[in-house]
Amino acid sequence: MIEGKDLCKQFERSVKNGRKMKKEEFLAVDHVSLQAGEGEIVGILGPNGAGKTTLLRMLGMLMTPTGGNITVTDEQGQELTGQMQRKAAIGYLSGNTKLYPRFTIREYLTFAGELYGLDQETVKRRIAEIFAVLDMESFADNRIEKLSTGQTQRASISRCLMADPKIYILDEPTLGLDILSADAIINFMKNQKEKGKTVLYSTHYLEEAQYLCDRVYIICSGRVAACGTPQELMSQTGTDSLRDAFHAVYQRNNTAEEGKRGNDV
Repeated sequence: MIEGKDLCKQFERSVKNGRKMKKEEFLAVDHVSLQAGEGEIVGILGPNGAGKTTLLRMLGMLMTPTGGNITVTDEQGQELTGQMQRKAAIGYLSGNTKLYPRFTIREYLTFAGELYGLDQETVKRRIAEIFAVLDMESFADNRIEKLSTGQTQRASISRCLMADPKIYILDEPTLGLDILSADAIINFMKNQKEKGKTVLYSTHYLEEAQYLCDRVYIICSGRVAACGTPQELMSQTGTDSLRDAFHAVYQRNNTAEEGKRGNDV
């Protein structure tokens, strides 16, 4: 399980003040608490700029929170306290994950397996399993620089799989993919859930999230605006799809923000 409590991330930005620019601090993630358990797919939804990627990068140990804390536990419920332990338990994927372009996927995974300290037989077995799970055998020996967008995304996920992590954090894993590539990744997430793994992912595809997710967090302006199962969110907003529920939550949040600004004035 992975849990974040009261997470904050503060950045500095430039804003116009008359004819001059000034620096101000702002919270990209503003006291967010969430958790994702074993055998669970948890979705992070929100508009661009809501703080989703910053939140996932903190949970993936790639960015240090300004405030709050993150807890990672193993199958026995024991907390993993060492930084290396926690990182080893997490497979993180983002849209800008870099791969070695002149390697084939098979060469790249062999290299990754050696870095993880796996013996040759284990590396070969893991690669065969990964190619089967992600349906990659047909392009496994193509150089990465020659792959399509969907194939490259599957190659990125295959890198996460080599270490056999307990938790997957995926930032928009199906963005811009064709139907077959997206389906391969969706099936991968379902497969990991069936194995008892934890999957935490962000997406703009609301129908996909409604189909896949056990629970959903809707993030607006760096804060949790709503959370629950897709059915609970639809029930709470009186809608019959997660897409409509998202719009209702987003509109409610905007109305509350405008009211707050009006009171501040």
